[in-house]
Amino acid sequence: MRMRSFVYTSHPSRVVFGAGTAGQVRDEVARLGRSRALVLSGPRLAAAAGRVREALGPMAVAGFDGAAMHTPVEATERALRVAQEHAADCLVAVGGGSTTGLAKALALRTDLPQIVLPTTYAGSEVTPVVGQTADGRKTTRSSPSVLPETVIYDVDLTLDLPVALSVTSGVNALAHAVEALYSPQAGPLTDEMAVDAIARMARALPRIAADPADREARADALQAAWQAGVCLGTVGSGLHHKLCHTLGGSFGLPHSETHTVVLPHVMAYNAPAVPEVMDRIAAALGVTDAPTGMFDLVTRLNGPTALRSLGMAEADLPRAAELATPYAGPREATAEEVTGLLRDAWAGRRPEPRRPSGLTEQVVATFDHAPDPRTGRLLADLVRHLHHFVTANDVTEDEWRHAIDFLTRTGQISSATRQEFVLLSDVLGVSSMVDQLTNSRTPDTTPSAVLGPFYVEGPPEMAQGADISGGLHGTPLWADIRITDLDGAPVPGAVVDVWQSNEDGFYDVQLPDLDGPVLRARLRGDADGRLRFWSILPSEYPIPVDGPVGRLLEAAGRHEYRAPHLHFMITAPGFQRLVTQLFVAGGAYLDSDAVFGVKEALVVDYVPRNGPAPDGRRVDGEWRSLEFTFRLAGHRPAVHTEE
Repeated sequence: MRMRSFVYTSHPSRVVFGAGTAGQVRDEVARLGRSRALVLSGPRLAAAAGRVREALGPMAVAGFDGAAMHTPVEATERALRVAQEHAADCLVAVGGGSTTGLAKALALRTDLPQIVLPTTYAGSEVTPVVGQTADGRKTTRSSPSVLPETVIYDVDLTLDLPVALSVTSGVNALAHAVEALYSPQAGPLTDEMAVDAIARMARALPRIAADPADREARADALQAAWQAGVCLGTVGSGLHHKLCHTLGGSFGLPHSETHTVVLPHVMAYNAPAVPEVMDRIAAALGVTDAPTGMFDLVTRLNGPTALRSLGMAEADLPRAAELATPYAGPREATAEEVTGLLRDAWAGRRPEPRRPSGLTEQVVATFDHAPDPRTGRLLADLVRHLHHFVTANDVTEDEWRHAIDFLTRTGQISSATRQEFVLLSDVLGVSSMVDQLTNSRTPDTTPSAVLGPFYVEGPPEMAQGADISGGLHGTPLWADIRITDLDGAPVPGAVVDVWQSNEDGFYDVQLPDLDGPVLRARLRGDADGRLRFWSILPSEYPIPVDGPVGRLLEAAGRHEYRAPHLHFMITAPGFQRLVTQLFVAGGAYLDSDAVFGVKEALVVDYVPRNGPAPDGRRVDGEWRSLEFTFRLAGHRPAVHTEE
């Protein structure tokens, strides 16, 4: 592998990220040793600025709501007079790129420290770049003195951002990440941040368009904007930003909308010079061709695709190209060629897709027209990862044949009662990874856990208080379960499937001599959301090792044991299904479960008892008591990420 030379410069700044973090602004001002804040905003952000001023209390000595696009010097001079009149000793900016730009312009003149609370995905809050417009021309400069001291990212401040502006602001952030990847100053750290930002934003924007109140999607977009902004601030910008600053400052075009229109065309212009970079961007977007993929993403999100729709006159395109060139980049930018680029952007033409080069992209291209776009993207990404694995590890033909044989045997041993492929997914941690993603979308509920290979559809229905053990030997267990919503209100009539192993570590489907299902049942909660049943204390057990998965574990030097647990699957009308497990506190293998399924919140006490049971049953010797409350999340509205 060829050595890569690079220079990395880190710009110091403090970042506070989360939900409700705007409430910390007073502490952050005090942390800077300041007490007289000028609160900056735009005219449409009065409510957000008001909340921040309320959080600041007497520290907010004045406000200025005249921030404007492209930071005209006239607005800066007016804000400067307000700062001087009130003896402000720091700046608190609430808004998008325009407000941040105003704060930077003031800091350039006064050296006042800045705290920025972004409400869009502009990303300029973490760059040392300031742009200003005077006499119809926008100029930019880079200086560490304009880098904000603190950035407070509050997801709640973005929830009111209209979908249309969310889309264009998000594509603006994508432009930062894209240009960072082919910058002459690019390095491994900024590359990784840029690729992750592209993938994260591309996933988030369709979800925001479908549900603007999706806090997780908003958080992803805000994090992507931060990452992309850091990349831009570290390695600088290229032709795309030069063009957009020219079109905005000299021709009055709106900032984020201009970025959205121009980006696919600049990518197409540079693509022949940086094919490897475009492949990485395409993979992050989940498409085969990066420029067309970016254009198609904007189109699906109903974003602007033509400069003429933004008010740009076709006759002004050559002049714009002259103002923006010459400009260094991966491909030399001449005024004539850039005029052609701008004509495509003016007309809203879809860039011509690059012809696939190499086996991987040829295969990936075959999924371009899959009836379901997500299926096409998943298959394309799978092929890229598989091909990379083969080449990165120099896989031999014998190793390939062994892998094919392994998968063949895995399929042959699978049956209705033994799911070897599920077991393979479990021991490789794939099941738990999917579970983590699922659980992260409902963080206030009882954590989910993997389904496992021994679930059987249609277990026998049993009544409240029944004994599901079928008379099998073991320490008796009395379970008293409550099912509630996130507010603690009972969920009546929930259907609960329960299944577990016996005290020797076997499930009923592994014991052909048993007469029917045991240690599994379907029960129903009562009107108070309560469920009670008898069983036996679960024990640790080995997963099946007589098949391909067992040989895989042996080859890896891993044990095959699972920590003791009960399985639950809970469904109720109006609520999301919960699949989870309750592990025995103090049980074996809690810290090395073979399928990586243990979560701290699911490790609970199975309390030793003696004497009469709660239902009056006489029990000789010790029995165990399990009490637990499951919290269910309501159904989310359907999110459609494709047309």
